[in-house]
Amino acid sequence: MTGPVGWRVAVADADRWEDVRTVLASRADGARCWCQRYRMAPRETWAGVGAEALEARLRAQVADVSGPATAVGLVGYLHDDPVGWCAVAPRRDHDRLLLRTRVPWEGRDEDRQDPGVWAVTCFVTRAGYGREGVATALAAAAVDVARRAGARAVEAYPMTTTAALPVELHPGTVAMFVAAGMREVRRSGRRAVVRLDL
Repeated sequence: MTGPVGWRVAVADADRWEDVRTVLASRADGARCWCQRYRMAPRETWAGVGAEALEARLRAQVADVSGPATAVGLVGYLHDDPVGWCAVAPRRDHDRLLLRTRVPWEGRDEDRQDPGVWAVTCFVTRAGYGREGVATALAAAAVDVARRAGARAVEAYPMTTTAALPVELHPGTVAMFVAAGMREVRRSGRRAVVRLDL
């Protein structure tokens, strides 16, 4: 996998929980959401569930991982220091992602529950490691993990502009995914759908 000098990526599992926690807790939004935004039930709210419960959910999800086929995310390391997180898992595991209001679904006639389609939904770069190519390298690694898991396709839902607020860039940018081999298949406002058929 390509990335900065000293870079490596691992599928997040129970043994890597503290590394996941180190990355997400370094950012206010990561420590509030715990990468559950698209996994929460449609009527749930962050305030209603609470950060501790959301953290517990992610910890349980990571604890169930036994390899690429059961992945929920990746941890990126620079010289063995955990510096990045990327959520990647089957698209159907994300209840809110399947709603029309979350991603551009117009004109897409497909089974949203298709287990063969994986989704890359979120990136967090640890505070102090920005602008080192961490998220771009994680995007490429996410494609590789989806491929190793037997996915038929992998897609993501990035922002179409880098003029967005930093907090809005958690799903990544189009350029990151194009560099990972994906192509844009849909656009609606400031959100795009990028996809790679594997």
